[in-house]
Amino acid sequence: MSVETAEAVKMPEFDATKARLISKRRRLSLPQWANAWIVLIPAMIFLVLFMFYPILNTFLMAFIQDFDFGKGAGSFALGNFFISLSNARKVHQTFGFENFRLVLTDDVFPRTILNTLTLVVIEVPLTIIVALLIATFLNSIKALKGLFQTIFFLPYVTNSIALGLVFTMLFSTGEGGIVNMFLMKVFGMKEPINWLKTFGTSGIEPATRGHQLVVIVTSAVWNGIAFKILVFLSGLATIDKQYYDAAKIDGSSNFTIWRRITLPLLSPQILYITITSFIGAFKMYTGVMSVYSSIAGSMNASYYFGGEKGEDWMPIVGWIYRILGTQTNTSKGVAAAGSLILLGIILFITLVQFAVSKKRVHY
Repeated sequence: MSVETAEAVKMPEFDATKARLISKRRRLSLPQWANAWIVLIPAMIFLVLFMFYPILNTFLMAFIQDFDFGKGAGSFALGNFFISLSNARKVHQTFGFENFRLVLTDDVFPRTILNTLTLVVIEVPLTIIVALLIATFLNSIKALKGLFQTIFFLPYVTNSIALGLVFTMLFSTGEGGIVNMFLMKVFGMKEPINWLKTFGTSGIEPATRGHQLVVIVTSAVWNGIAFKILVFLSGLATIDKQYYDAAKIDGSSNFTIWRRITLPLLSPQILYITITSFIGAFKMYTGVMSVYSSIAGSMNASYYFGGEKGEDWMPIVGWIYRILGTQTNTSKGVAAAGSLILLGIILFITLVQFAVSKKRVHY
């Protein structure tokens, strides 16, 4: 072998710095399960602090009679950990079902359950149907599709309070009430309908519960369709176009294609939207309160939901907030008990929905 050939095949020189870096990198490598825990720990901390801990603390508060954060006994309230055991305010707490008895014997609470169920039964199906129809329409057009998507997405980024004020003006009995103006021009009505006010409207019949319900449901539907449209559009985008082409070759009508192909293949999105819509509707508060905020008068706008006493369409969450606002010895425990009852209702309905949908959802 010549000298030139030997130099050509000469082994590369050993790089000690590069070898140390490679060795260090190998020592720092972690097993797959450790990497998974590192990724999950931040999310778990967030869930524990802002979901599981509040639920656990609310559960304990609901069973403590005359609960008070300052007394520092019986619950996992964070303030309790900073109270000395020798603190004079630390008293013995009595556990029991007294808070639940106060909730169930309250004159207003049963009415709030009926109000909430009424709003849920009307608003949720109506919102889902409207969102599904609009999503189908947007998916089938090409011209100005982006513009229409933006228009229907606007309610999602609009503040609920501002949206409620807009609908209050739309249904107003004054000159700016577009709904009354339309009804009077088209249907020849002589007097505007009082949609919200049950008092202080001279010469006009006071609003009934049905009139108020129309405004609340209309506002809730408009406020809730944006997110549902986005979910349905994402589901429609995943449907293979070959199904539609085959159905058209067989001579199926557009309605038959929508009913026999689109709806079954959208069933996972429909189930998701149905469950989340029911949960959100049972927790409805801001949407209802914002509709009445401009006509509350001398009453606290946060607790006014129509009628002379502000209870015509008070939802369960509104009742809970009003109880907390009373600042009595039992208010916190009673509000916690009401929250647990609401949680139980939501869990029950969610489980029923999962059980019913097992044979109707196609993945």
